[in-house]
Amino acid sequence: MTELIPAPRSVVAGEGELRLTAHSRLHAGTGTEGVGHWLRTVLRDATGLPLREGREPDDAGGDGVRLRLDAGLGAEEYRLVSDRDGVLIEGGGPAGAFWGAQTLRQLLGPDAYRRAPLVSDRVWAVPHLTIEDGPRFPWRGLMLDVARHFTPKEGVLRYLDLMAAHKLNVFHFHLTDDQGWRIEIERHPRLTEIGSWRARTKTGHRASPLWEEKPHGGYYTQDDIREIVAYAAERHITVVPEIDVPGHSQAAIAAYPELGNTDVIDTTALSVWDTWGINPNVLAPTDNTLRFYEGVFEEVLELFPSEFVHVGGDECPKDQWRRSATAQERIRELGLADEDELQSWFIGHFDTWLTARGRRLIGWDEILEGGLAEGAAVSSWRGYAGGIAAARAGHDVVMCPEQQVYLDHRQAPGPDEPVPIGWVRTLEDVYRFEPVPPELTPEEARHVLGTQANLWTEVMEDQARVDYQAFPRLAAFAEVAWSALPAPAERDFAGFERRMAAHYRRLDALGVAYRPPAGPLPWQRRPGVLGRPIDGPPPNR
Repeated sequence: MTELIPAPRSVVAGEGELRLTAHSRLHAGTGTEGVGHWLRTVLRDATGLPLREGREPDDAGGDGVRLRLDAGLGAEEYRLVSDRDGVLIEGGGPAGAFWGAQTLRQLLGPDAYRRAPLVSDRVWAVPHLTIEDGPRFPWRGLMLDVARHFTPKEGVLRYLDLMAAHKLNVFHFHLTDDQGWRIEIERHPRLTEIGSWRARTKTGHRASPLWEEKPHGGYYTQDDIREIVAYAAERHITVVPEIDVPGHSQAAIAAYPELGNTDVIDTTALSVWDTWGINPNVLAPTDNTLRFYEGVFEEVLELFPSEFVHVGGDECPKDQWRRSATAQERIRELGLADEDELQSWFIGHFDTWLTARGRRLIGWDEILEGGLAEGAAVSSWRGYAGGIAAARAGHDVVMCPEQQVYLDHRQAPGPDEPVPIGWVRTLEDVYRFEPVPPELTPEEARHVLGTQANLWTEVMEDQARVDYQAFPRLAAFAEVAWSALPAPAERDFAGFERRMAAHYRRLDALGVAYRPPAGPLPWQRRPGVLGRPIDGPPPNR
């Protein structure tokens, strides 16, 4: 059974199979102990086999599993050999060994993804083969927006498991926005006391006249965040936090009105935003605001060890700054040309602040406006143009163009998709997505760190809706991010679909409420305003 997703670099089939039994052992060599613990846990749950610890490197031979490191491989590369001597997984680093263990789980069949054995006498077999594999990109990301609709901690941990099963390794955690502040900041308690709850919520696209007339909210305590980060690290996933500045900040302003442009509007009248779109209420470019967010970021850095910290920087309307005497005085004293340069100064301040603390700033491609902050990296979401400009200027880029990998966009034409916003992006469209623009030279292309799929949750009110939008397209995206695929027009989508037939059974075992291959079921159709196709961008980005 070799219907693997994402597709490995090389598979050489052998003859015969290895059977795991109650006598099989698992030995984790030096540096792979964490991988061994994870693999033993998930396989014991699914198979009921004890998989006792092998005491010596060869004590897991015959019908067992061995994990070890091989310095000749890249950090995320692995080699998996299944033969009469057992299963040997060698990784260039612990991450490589972990991805090899994920492949072993796929080889054991869909029931290896269950949390308890279905029958006691099941035969667990791995075909004899040799797999050599490694990723195309070091950044293979998924962004989850928990601000628009809150995902409880258990749901976040579940998505980390789903990411790991698809060899994705960067979790972009969108923690703050106009509609909610989701991370506890101890020195600023009103951010969660006030900013984490809204009184009601727009139902469907922003054009909908319907509302859910009940409070919505929630947040993660700092211990919750520590747990999420540790859980991700065990799965070799880096968590990149996003704290939005200077736009997408009404929840913070509602909690602390002095952060807003108080000489333009009565910020004390603002509440956490209950609808979608681009919000005019942005942070004031004052020293007080800078000191406030430095305090926020100090606590964020204590919780997240990631190299990158995302600061948003997108969709910041400048109207209030144009009318604000305080903002205009700041422009004059800094010798700036306009409000775009004022935003660049704002972002540049935190670029310098983060750099001094050994971190790197990353932001949406609007941070290019008014001049790109030195040392910053760019999440290119408005198509490829921002990523091309940043790479040509020598800045690192994560490609996540909304036209290709915004998974909140509808998956089929017509009114049958639940809240069918954005452009139609089918499973095949995602599979033919190419992260590296052909306009870049080889030298410029080296600045493309990788790619990322984004899940904005304005119209995803619960886990089932997130699953429906994410899958099966996230499986196609994972293959694009991991595998060395040919040019988009030459990709074997029919072959991918054949492998997906097996992968759907894995998703079933994992409890993923994916979009059925034949399309939405009748009861999932929503007529009227909610179901009207919306051409163009989604409710926000």
